[in-house]
Amino acid sequence: MIRTLRALFLGRLLREKLLLLCFLLLGVLMWLSGYSKRFGSFWREQRTTTSSLAEQQRWLVNEKAISDSARKSAERLDASKTLDGTRLLATLSQLADETGVKKNAVSGAPKDQRGDQFSVHTVNYQINRADWDSLKKFYVALSARSPYIGIETFALQADRTDPNLLTLALTVSAVEIAR
Repeated sequence: MIRTLRALFLGRLLREKLLLLCFLLLGVLMWLSGYSKRFGSFWREQRTTTSSLAEQQRWLVNEKAISDSARKSAERLDASKTLDGTRLLATLSQLADETGVKKNAVSGAPKDQRGDQFSVHTVNYQINRADWDSLKKFYVALSARSPYIGIETFALQADRTDPNLLTLALTVSAVEIAR
């Protein structure tokens, strides 16, 4: 088989030999291109997995220090001031009422993350078409409730029809100590 192919190749004109070599080279380059994409994908996945495993290992090595820190933080909190999801919504509603933005406020349902020592309750809260002074009062009142209530995300946007009115979108979280 190889002898036949060799004889066929050597029996061709020079330009046909060059053309066949170009086709062969083009096929090898296409094969290497596909191989390099697969190798690159494998390499990126391997690096991602390695870094993820290294991070998990750091968490496992520091587990005792993290648990001790969480326990000490929980001891500093007053259990009567911690809020569950319902009390978090009620507190946000009360603060909005006190600062005059209640009529424009919209909230989502609280999401809960439960742990051994405490639970974290998260609520998306939005105040539409409010003036700057009212939003500032609301923010200051909300910040005064720290560390029992925390702001995770904060987005402020001007209203399209009236730039003097603002829309505030918050993700607020509260910690509840497990009793």
